[in-house]
Amino acid sequence: MDTQSLQAFLAVAETESFSLAAQRLHITQPAVSKRIAQLEESLNATLFDRLPRKIILTPAGEALMPKAKHIIQEIQEIKTELNNLSGDISGTLRIGTSHHIGLHHLPHILRQFHTAYPQVKLAMQFLGSEAACEALAQGELDIAFATLPLEDHPKLNMKPIWRDSLTFVCAHTHPLANIKHPSLAQLAELEAILPESNTVTFEIIEQAFTKEGLSLQTATQSRYKETISMMSSYMETIKMMASVGLGWAVLPQHMAEDNDLVKLKVGPKHFYRELGVLQRKGKTLGTAGKAFLATLPR
Repeated sequence: MDTQSLQAFLAVAETESFSLAAQRLHITQPAVSKRIAQLEESLNATLFDRLPRKIILTPAGEALMPKAKHIIQEIQEIKTELNNLSGDISGTLRIGTSHHIGLHHLPHILRQFHTAYPQVKLAMQFLGSEAACEALAQGELDIAFATLPLEDHPKLNMKPIWRDSLTFVCAHTHPLANIKHPSLAQLAELEAILPESNTVTFEIIEQAFTKEGLSLQTATQSRYKETISMMSSYMETIKMMASVGLGWAVLPQHMAEDNDLVKLKVGPKHFYRELGVLQRKGKTLGTAGKAFLATLPR
């Protein structure tokens, strides 16, 4: 059993596909198949059931999964500690980021870091903020950039970097565009395009309405009223849907500066979300990770 075979096993298990696993590992599909075959032979167990359109774990594969993750994480920790001893800034830095932060806040930081440390491989994963936090907590990432949770996380340290002011918007053709000072009560009666309900951003929006004694209804919450016509984890998608008049929305202020949108004078005075960097508590961060954090805004 070797680490390459375990990495191939984890990639196939997580993607449920030999071809997708090959893409993730940057090797050929036959190479992935060979590594899995060698692992199954060494363990004398079948790890996957090969169905026509899907690869699923067998009971043996299910049993191996957490142990394989632990072994890979332990080896990564050893490499990190050895790199720290040598002072060498190299290796792989696993970064998870939300799409919004990755598109609007990280590009110049990534460019600066890559120019200064070209020997460091940046393994980027674009995830929802909540998924990025979970992957970091499970040890699958070294650092993460996300909308910060409203409460402390038991496994993560959080540092705010950007304050993302939020604003209500609608299209010029929307009924709200002709109202000088609309109220939240008026918004609550009209269809909205909002982030998914399991996100911090939705929680912030919902709290604004709750403080006014109002609620945002979804089809699953009420048989008679549906305020939210669409939910998306992508701010760019929300912006597009709002700009064509399908509902009002809430966007970061810098995204609301658009000729296709009207900024509505409504909502709390201090309406924002905190974006920042997260690290796992008790995890040793390597020299590459420390160098990356040093490039972030103070």
